Amino acid sequence: MADPTPLPDAGALRRAERFTRETFVHEGELPEDALALGSARRRALDAALAELDAGAKAPSVAWRREYSLLLGLERLLSEEEPRLADGTLLNPHQVDALSGTLTALMAEVQSRSANGNGRVAVDPAPEASDEPPPLASAAIPGEEELDEEEGEPDEEPQDWQDEPSDEDDDGQMAEQPEDPNAAKRFWFEHATGAGKTVAALGFVEASRTGGVLILTHRRNLVDQFHGELRERGYGRRIAAPLLAGQDSPAGPVTVETYQWFVRNAGQISDAYSIVICDEAHTALGEKTSASIRRWDGPVFIGMTATGALIARHVTDLFPTQTSRFDLAQAARRGVIAPLRCIRIPPGPGVRTIAKVPLRRGEVDTEFDQDMLAELLDQLPFNLAIADLYKTRFNGVPGVVYTAGVRHAYNVAQAFRDVGLRAQAVSGETPKRELARILAEYERGSIDVLINAQLLAEGWNSPRATVCMHLAPTASKRIYQQRVGRVTRRHPGKEAGIVVDFVHPATKHDDPVVTLHSLLDRDVYRGGAIVVGPVRRGRGRRVRVERRVLPVTPEPERRAEVFERELWRIAVEHLDYAEQHVWAALAGARVAPNGWRRAKAMLHFDRQGDLKRRFLITAVERNRNAQLRLRALQEIAAARDAEAFDQAIDMMATWPRDERREGVKIMLQALAEKRIGRRDQANAWIWRMAEYTREVHEEYAVQRWPETKRLLGLLVNSSGGAHARNARRLVHAARRQDRRLSAALLAAALAHTPEAEEALRGARTRMARKPSALARELLRNFPRGRRGRGSRRRRKGKEGVVAEGAAVVVGAEALDGEELELDDELDGDEGPSPEVAEEAYDEALDADEPVEEAPPLPAGDREDVEEAVAEALEHDAETLVVARPRRRRGAGRRRAGASARPRGAAAASAEANGGAPPEAVNGSGDAAEAQIALELVPALEAPDAPAARPRRRRAPRRRRAVARAEVE
Repeated sequence: MADPTPLPDAGALRRAERFTRETFVHEGELPEDALALGSARRRALDAALAELDAGAKAPSVAWRREYSLLLGLERLLSEEEPRLADGTLLNPHQVDALSGTLTALMAEVQSRSANGNGRVAVDPAPEASDEPPPLASAAIPGEEELDEEEGEPDEEPQDWQDEPSDEDDDGQMAEQPEDPNAAKRFWFEHATGAGKTVAALGFVEASRTGGVLILTHRRNLVDQFHGELRERGYGRRIAAPLLAGQDSPAGPVTVETYQWFVRNAGQISDAYSIVICDEAHTALGEKTSASIRRWDGPVFIGMTATGALIARHVTDLFPTQTSRFDLAQAARRGVIAPLRCIRIPPGPGVRTIAKVPLRRGEVDTEFDQDMLAELLDQLPFNLAIADLYKTRFNGVPGVVYTAGVRHAYNVAQAFRDVGLRAQAVSGETPKRELARILAEYERGSIDVLINAQLLAEGWNSPRATVCMHLAPTASKRIYQQRVGRVTRRHPGKEAGIVVDFVHPATKHDDPVVTLHSLLDRDVYRGGAIVVGPVRRGRGRRVRVERRVLPVTPEPERRAEVFERELWRIAVEHLDYAEQHVWAALAGARVAPNGWRRAKAMLHFDRQGDLKRRFLITAVERNRNAQLRLRALQEIAAARDAEAFDQAIDMMATWPRDERREGVKIMLQALAEKRIGRRDQANAWIWRMAEYTREVHEEYAVQRWPETKRLLGLLVNSSGGAHARNARRLVHAARRQDRRLSAALLAAALAHTPEAEEALRGARTRMARKPSALARELLRNFPRGRRGRGSRRRRKGKEGVVAEGAAVVVGAEALDGEELELDDELDGDEGPSPEVAEEAYDEALDADEPVEEAPPLPAGDREDVEEAVAEALEHDAETLVVARPRRRRGAGRRRAGASARPRGAAAASAEANGGAPPEAVNGSGDAAEAQIALELVPALEAPDAPAARPRRRRAPRRRRAVARAEVE
């Protein structure tokens, strides 16, 4: 079917374009497509031709309000690179704001056209009928054809019952729209510094015939907008306010305040087809919003940087959002400067800010400013802030926000007292003086501007770098407006610096707003980039800390931070419970190369609770066996009875070999120092003896073969016989020496209460001195081999007395001879010199030289003798007397001392009148030998075959040490 309304000819099209100052067919378009029937441009063309035919010289107010902005946006956006009058290229987010508004306008025009309000020919409406049109069924598909049951009400059930009234008989009233002009009010959100003003001038460029009214909340911003208009090439369009009866089709641009708009509501000229509301959140007041709702002619466009924070309130007045370009997006794209953050803990007096009440305003909630100013306005605090700014940001331009006007002036005086170029401004500052101060700040004569809230919105200074929130705020809207003062890019400005006076670990759920809560960041790292690209190189004004803190309040996200940043967390700033969480995680995950670092991160733990948790978790859950043993050593060194007990319990789950090593460490600790009470130590020793029962059983069987029979009877019996066998083993153990008796009791295993009671009593009597018992059990463990090339422990002035005693018997047999000593006796390695030294020193319990030690009681003397004997004998308790080897080129082979049992050595000494064998020292020095024999007294022992020594070269230093000890 042919088009009922043919396209206008080229002459009519040119007449309409001159009349409207707009283009109907853009470059690259076909008239048939651009002016299709029902399109917005076709309706604008038809309306313009109709007004021309009527003799109009300029577009009417109705046409301008309907089509001026729409056609202008289509023209501007049809360009490949949209630009302003002065050639300024619009950024993509600014283009998004214009295109979003165009889309919304076209949708609004189309919706009104579909309702029959446009000029498009529509089908005649069907004749009215008494029956309402059928409604869509809400039933399950397939149930629409089911007949309704008889007796069911036709209406939807309701939860209330209205009282009958006379008005019900007259019929229901038609529903009236609450806000008829809501469809022509739009808003977009752009971050501060992202160029909202340039986007607003894009609407000025689009509207060539319709007037533009720009509303802002401060008088100084009116002058700022005028300067932008002149700079961008729209100075000729600036006009005084047009009131009722005044008209101008040349697209006048007027900038006024919201206060002026409220005072003149209802008297403003209809020449304004566009009203731009700068900082749209400030237009949400009762009077301003009511005036906007009553004026239903023009298109309202709100722009703000904090719309997302108060979206519910903004959308009440501006229902349609056309674009969003928030702070994070702007920083990531590099449109604004990146933001760094520093948190500074407030002083003790400032911590009482939690007691300052919150006051609910029209838009958001804020602290009571009077109480806040009373709390913060203190001379010492002001001087401390000034000194802080000078120390960290001397010479860096910034802006400081205080709790009140008086507070601002007092802080400014404190800044000047420390030599900073600072000035305070407020609403009380005269306009000319305010303009002068702001100009001096831009020139660099002033470095710090201090205010309460005057410079939070609208004021633009690319030079501002530091934003210090001296007065905290509970409003995210106010906080973001403050931060927006340092987001503009400037030569030499690497990033904006935000200073929050809060504890470093403050979470997002705290009433005080921080940069991290505003941007919903999980981790705080002092001085680091919070949002925006990281630009490496010169220009950074602050030091970036190495450690981080989780600041999100959500447990799941905090757990993720712990998982990801475990070794970078500043543990001292966490809550006490989370410090324990960190210690547990660190103990479970620490690696060998990170052990010292993990312990260093707990340097603040004076009580030791966190270190205990770290070590206990390492013992329990760490996968590295060496670290588990290392944790055991540190638990033993700490002498913490509770941790010691827990560690012994955890060793029960270890593999056998690792459990043996752990038991050796704990027994060594009990032998060297007192840990816990005596009954506790006794229980620990026998519990660990149970862990290593096979070790003690092996020693007992090797030492006394009757052990195997006694243990077999105990294990294979039950009932009363089991108890009798347990008592029999106890009686047998009493007849043996203490070491063998302890081994027998450790190897015994009872499985009836009577037998357990018998063993427990014997063990209790045996453990009169836990350190001696631990030492006896410790001797039963086999010692590993020590290689020839292993590094020997360096001996100081005190030396190893036991080693000297062992060497003096045979090492000095031939002066200058190199000797080879036996390291293996009967298939087992003898005790090392280190063990002898530690055992002997522990037995004497003195740090002084041996000759200065006080006399020991008889009981302790016995321990000393056995400890020294353990250092010098093998399991058969034989003393090795080294046999010298003939050196190359030497004469006849000299006789060396042979190994013999200790009893034989003692008998030989007695037969010679206390003198040692003549082989000692090669000269029969009886005094030196007597010293050696006094250190190692003869003990009764079973006869054992003499072990043939394996000859090994003895170092010269060892002989020298032995000689020095004897002398």
